[in-house]
Parts: sequence; structure tokens; C-alpha cells
Amino acid sequence: MQEFIIIGINDGRCPFFSPDILRIIRQHRVFSGGKRHHEIVLPFLPEPYRWIDIAVPLDRTFEAYQEISGTIVVFASGDPLFYGFANTVLNRCPDATVKVYPAFNSLQQLAHRLNMPYQNLHAVSLTGRDWPAFDEALIRGETLIGVLTDRVHTPAVIAQRMLDYGYSNYEMHIGELLGNEKNERIRSLPIADAARLEDVLFPNCLLLQQTSKRRQWFGIPDSEFHLLNGRSKMITKMPIRMADLSMLDLANKTSLWDIGFCTGSVSIEAKLHFPHLKITSFEIRPEGKDLMALNACKFGAPGITTVIGDFMEESLDRFPAPDAVFIGGHGGQLVSMIALIKRYLKPEGEILFNSVSDESLKMFDEGTSKAGMKIEEVCRIAVDMYNPILIYKAK
Repeated sequence: MQEFIIIGINDGRCPFFSPDILRIIRQHRVFSGGKRHHEIVLPFLPEPYRWIDIAVPLDRTFEAYQEISGTIVVFASGDPLFYGFANTVLNRCPDATVKVYPAFNSLQQLAHRLNMPYQNLHAVSLTGRDWPAFDEALIRGETLIGVLTDRVHTPAVIAQRMLDYGYSNYEMHIGELLGNEKNERIRSLPIADAARLEDVLFPNCLLLQQTSKRRQWFGIPDSEFHLLNGRSKMITKMPIRMADLSMLDLANKTSLWDIGFCTGSVSIEAKLHFPHLKITSFEIRPEGKDLMALNACKFGAPGITTVIGDFMEESLDRFPAPDAVFIGGHGGQLVSMIALIKRYLKPEGEILFNSVSDESLKMFDEGTSKAGMKIEEVCRIAVDMYNPILIYKAK
């Protein structure tokens, strides 16, 4: 059976290895790691030895591993089980024996340099990844966020995104070339200053330390939204909106389509309360693009995908399939719209519709019946002097 011994190291040119690890190195002849790791551990390697580079594409690396019947000693950065190479080995070689000797990961090293307790650290990786996990941490108001960066998601880019959505209530601590005795650098600065940085050394990582609480909403007043041409009737009223979110059971959903979003109130409220959701919002009116941007930034709701155009003509397979759909506008095409949604709706998915007239209610009944869906729940709400709203949920 193949065996991997994975040893964590930092970027220091004079690594310290315990007697156990030194004994492991002396007893083996096949080693692997990145080119930087090879340079660091070269003085410790016995002769003769074989070195297998870890390089993209990883398929070549694992093909070389398959040629080895015994033990491979792998050197990896920090803690190999913390967004590290050990995870890749476990996924690609499920039958292999794996033993890990971790070092401190980069976020731990940065906390140590700052004498910062980090038991409440919430870590996210932007290394080769997009924004969802980072956005979720901001929306949830995590007090200490550790961020692994890459050459695209730089400290300046991250800081600018935080500013765009109103999350200036953090101090950014940047650790550059941690463990490098000559060039290591640590800086702490406000988010606004971090957004202007141009001289950050790579690799780097961040600790975002909350300095004050940002206001959190539970039912945003309608008057707080930027409205379509100032028209107060063109928004799903707050009590209705909150009932809609409750009936869709969004805590247990993964993907929401908001069709006819107008001001974006339903999408934004959903994102703030259920930041794990992938939200795709559709609106036929071009003004919707700026409205969504203004309101999402005002209330701190990053990560909503905005689609402008006729929903009925969109290539919908390019978006995450929904298990929850809110229909806020249908342009008289409700029956055919439901048929189209049904093609993409996940099993056990749900459609919610706010009916304001007998005509729209008949269309919803007809559309769901033709789609083989069942009306599961009905709620009647009247707000102030407005006409009563019937909320229908079909599954």
C-alpha cells in the first residue's frame, strides 16, 4: 500500500526539524514538493534521492506518484491539512496511508507576530477561488477573518470590495513573505488605506480585525431603498417580503432565483439573512442594474448575480439551478414562465408568488397545474391601506 508522509514547513531558509522528522528524512529516498520547498530542504536530503515536483497540472505529479510502491515524503507549506496539499492527496489517493506533521499555517504565524489571540478566527481562502465564502463572512459579521490571498485577490482588491459594500469597520493586518528572515514584512492599516496599496509582497495573507459593529437589518424599511423612479408601490413591502422569505425556507435552500427584482429588495433581504445562498436576480428593465447595485452596496449585500433582459429569452442553464424561486414580475407570461422554471427547478424545489388580482391567481393555478406542481401553502396579508396580498407556494 502506498504511503505519504507530509511534512509542513515555512519559508525560512534555515528550517528546524524535530529528531523524529530528521529520522524520517534520513530513512527515505523519494521526496516531493514545490521548487521552493526543494531549495529549502536540500541540505537535509540523503544521497541518492528522487525528487518529484508538485506543479500544475497536478495530474503529472500524481502519475509520478503512481510509479512509487513505497513511501513518498512530501514537503508542503504550513499545515498541509489547512487548505493544503494533504487535502489533495486524501481526495486523489483515498486508499493510501497518510501521516501529517504540521507546521504553523500562515494565518497562525501572522497572529503570533501580532500577539493576537485567534481562537475566534474564521478562515477563508481566496486562493484560486471566487468571493462567496469571503462575502458570507462579512455579512455574518465575523469579528476576526483570516484570508488566504492570490495574485488576483490582492489586499488592495479585497479592501476595495469591502469599501464598495460598506465594510470599512475592520483593520487589515497584512503578513508578507512570512518566515522569510530577510524580507518578511507586517503592516496594519485601515481598509481605506489598504485599498491604495501597490507594493505588497507575495505570498501574503490577511487578518481582518473588526473595529466596530456594522448595522444589521431584520426587515429593512421600504423607505430605506432606492426606488424605481421614486415609486413607492414598486417594491415588495417589508412585511410581505419577510413572510416570503420565511415561506421559502431559505435556510435549507442553496440557490434562489428572484424574477422581476425591480429594486432588489427580496434578493438583498435574502442575502443578508441567508448569506450562503447563491442568488440570481432577473429584471427586464435596464434601470434595475443600477438600482440593484445601489441598494446592494447600501445594505452590504455582495455576491448577488444581476441579469438584465427578458427572462423568457435567457440562456438559463448558465446559472445555478434553483431550489427556490420568487416571482415578483411576469409581464403577463406567468403560465409559460412557470413551465420554463420547472425545467430548471431542482427536485423538491419551490416557487413563491404574490398574487394581487384574481387574474394573476388564475394564471398561477393554471401554470403550476400544467407543470405538475402542487400548491402547498397560502398566506393572506394586508399591509396598511393596500389591497390584501395572497402568497402562494407551489412545490
